[in-house]
Amino acid sequence: MPLAADGFLYLRILDSLDLNMFRLRATCPFFWKVFRFQPFSYEPLIIQMSKCTDEEKIFDLIERNKATLSAKQVGHAFNVLWQLQRQKASSLQNAKCVRDHPQFSTLYNLTTNKIKSMTDDTLVNVLYIAPRFAVAVHDPLVESLVAEAWRRLERFDINVLAKFSACLADQHLYYSPVMGKIADIVNRKLESVQDLRSLSILMINISSLISQRFQEKLIKKTELLFDTIDSSQINTARKIVQFLGGVKGTHYPLLERCNKVFLNNWMDLDLDFISNILTIYQFLQFYSFEFISVARKRLTKMIPSLDHPESFVKLFVALGPVAGPQEKQQLKSTLLLMSEKLTSRQALAVVEAMEQMESRDSQLIKKIASVLHENLEKYGPIELLKITQALIFLHFQSKEVFMKLRELLLSSLEGSIHLRNTISLLRALSMLPSTHSDEAVLSRVEALLPQCDLRGLTDCATSVLKWVEDDHMYSGRVTGKQLKLLQKLDHCGRQRLQQSNSLPLLWEELKFVKGDWFHESVLEDTIVALLRLKDEINYTNVANIATFISRTNYLSASLLDRIAAVVVQQIEKIHPSSILAIILPFTVLNYDPPQRDEFFGLCMQRLHSHLGTLDPLMLVFLGLSFATLEYFPEDLLKAIFNIQFLARLDSQLEILGSLLNSKVQFRLMELNRAVCLECPEFQIPWFHDRFCQQQHNKDTGIMNGAQQQLYKILAEVLGGPNFVKASVFSPYYHRVDFECILDKRKKPLSYGNHNTTLGKPGRMYWESNIKIVGSSLPPGAERFRTSSGTPWPCPSRMLTWTICDSAYLGMGNHEFHLKGVLMVRHVCVCYT
Repeated sequence: MPLAADGFLYLRILDSLDLNMFRLRATCPFFWKVFRFQPFSYEPLIIQMSKCTDEEKIFDLIERNKATLSAKQVGHAFNVLWQLQRQKASSLQNAKCVRDHPQFSTLYNLTTNKIKSMTDDTLVNVLYIAPRFAVAVHDPLVESLVAEAWRRLERFDINVLAKFSACLADQHLYYSPVMGKIADIVNRKLESVQDLRSLSILMINISSLISQRFQEKLIKKTELLFDTIDSSQINTARKIVQFLGGVKGTHYPLLERCNKVFLNNWMDLDLDFISNILTIYQFLQFYSFEFISVARKRLTKMIPSLDHPESFVKLFVALGPVAGPQEKQQLKSTLLLMSEKLTSRQALAVVEAMEQMESRDSQLIKKIASVLHENLEKYGPIELLKITQALIFLHFQSKEVFMKLRELLLSSLEGSIHLRNTISLLRALSMLPSTHSDEAVLSRVEALLPQCDLRGLTDCATSVLKWVEDDHMYSGRVTGKQLKLLQKLDHCGRQRLQQSNSLPLLWEELKFVKGDWFHESVLEDTIVALLRLKDEINYTNVANIATFISRTNYLSASLLDRIAAVVVQQIEKIHPSSILAIILPFTVLNYDPPQRDEFFGLCMQRLHSHLGTLDPLMLVFLGLSFATLEYFPEDLLKAIFNIQFLARLDSQLEILGSLLNSKVQFRLMELNRAVCLECPEFQIPWFHDRFCQQQHNKDTGIMNGAQQQLYKILAEVLGGPNFVKASVFSPYYHRVDFECILDKRKKPLSYGNHNTTLGKPGRMYWESNIKIVGSSLPPGAERFRTSSGTPWPCPSRMLTWTICDSAYLGMGNHEFHLKGVLMVRHVCVCYT
């Protein structure tokens, strides 16, 4: 070919560069290097965007290329802007600056025009990012993006569907039709889902719309996929826990697996993460001593580094209730210095945490109360109730604060239309010191009753009874309006129970009810309703029903037999953490089911492989419950009485409140005593001498009213006060309320000149390691002892005496009236 022709060919190629740069790059790399043309291609522009280090450079590229930007490039511009935004300290302020930038409107318009041509991933990604630059949720762009996503919904893959659900959740569209459609898609395609991360996001966002059956399907799928995730994916585990919190589902196996992920990655947990998980665990009543220990360690290290009120309050709320004495003092001292800078929300969070901590720091309480007082108008009804509860619990006294609180509650009550808010206001009003009811408030209560469930009725009744008590105390009278209202409450409660036809729904109403009104007015009707629905008791709710019986102390043989039967039939489906709740009513009510040995044996068998992982407190209470039922499983007792376990228990006791701490120590002592007396072959030593002596020194020995009545009756029956002895201590410091001695002809023997007063009875020790003079008995004489407990609210049985040949004083449980006077619930008589 001639040279001129060859040159002409090159010129034609150069002329065509503007039309087809991709072909030139592929066929003539030499000219690409020689002639530095700017190609018309989105790929290099995307690379340039990715290299931008600030928003101005991004907007400069948008301005220079706005005529040719593709949908993919628009989406990438949003993505890079969001990555830069996340690196900013003051993200909200910077987001507004980005939104107000002149070129942001250019990007906005380009996005609006290219919605239809965007890929599914780009579309949802832009929808996710746009509101983070302060674009309002009702903005036309956001509405258009949502509409287009809704149109494509069926074709979204699981990752895009999850992100779209998160966008809707950000807009609080939990109950929207489009969220319902997403729930339907998840339900239909659940079998094919293999990505637990995306599924966990979807589970949280659709949790408000799904049925109990759908919840169970999601939980089963989560369990199947759990082993597919990396053990370091703490965010996926956190979302699963959040889902369980959202559906109020204490699914122990799943919670334990998530908890294990947290423990394996505890060094990666930050303040927000720990705070969130502790809140959910508390709500679900899931207790993990190991997680609390590592959380406490992580949070304690943060104390010196946090000096901003917002972050420090979050630390105070998370760490305070589980901190040791030194950490608590450090927290309170630091908070005191910044107390005047607290917002209304922060002050509320602090006072709730102080209530949990059982704080008695009067200076800090006054400071926080002052902030609350200044901001009372900013709080809603439920928050006002929390404030009232906390201030009363903390023994805060200020007439000015409580007067303002009362005025605010009354004014809020007048305009309240939401049922739960109205009940909260009524409860708060009734808690205020020196309060009294008026006709308007009582009329408001009466108008609410037809709308209330059992929990609402219980709250209303508690408030009315408090007003009745206060009015009687201060004015010596009870109004007819109050009595009529109490009668109507009784009627509504019984009617509600009679209409119950579903055990799960009934339990939702029962699980939080408590108080005198419920026990005195509708407890019998509640038991009737439970008996009517007892065939619905199964492995999923048997622990709940058992807990209710324990809480109410109501002996229903039919219900307890049903509980035992369900456990025997379905023990493999019951989690070991539920065993304590299941056996507790049998312990409290001293009831043996027909298949006693099989029932207790299966419960212990279910626990066997989990003895090393169960919570130390739970093991102590399990051991004592079994011992009270005269069942002493050696494996359980050996697991409790060893050095390693007791060291764990000591560590746990450090973070418990004073009341629970004392209760656990006392229960451990009782278990130690029972095992030493009943199972000497286990060779478990008695190590509570010092503890018992300390308790004995604190004891005032004052008899309560029921004990004083019983003492008088026993003295009358036996021939005088010299024939009965009160407050006697047995071996291992078991306190026996009353003792008498009968000779071989069963005639009472006098104690001589040991006079006992009703105020503070004298003490006598027998057969103990404490040397007491005159403890021997005449030949043929027998010593009889009784141990009484607290008053019983259900006067249905006559006095029963339980005779025991053992030196161990077991607790019997009996309800009785004696000579028409309600006496005691626990009576055990032993002789030697």
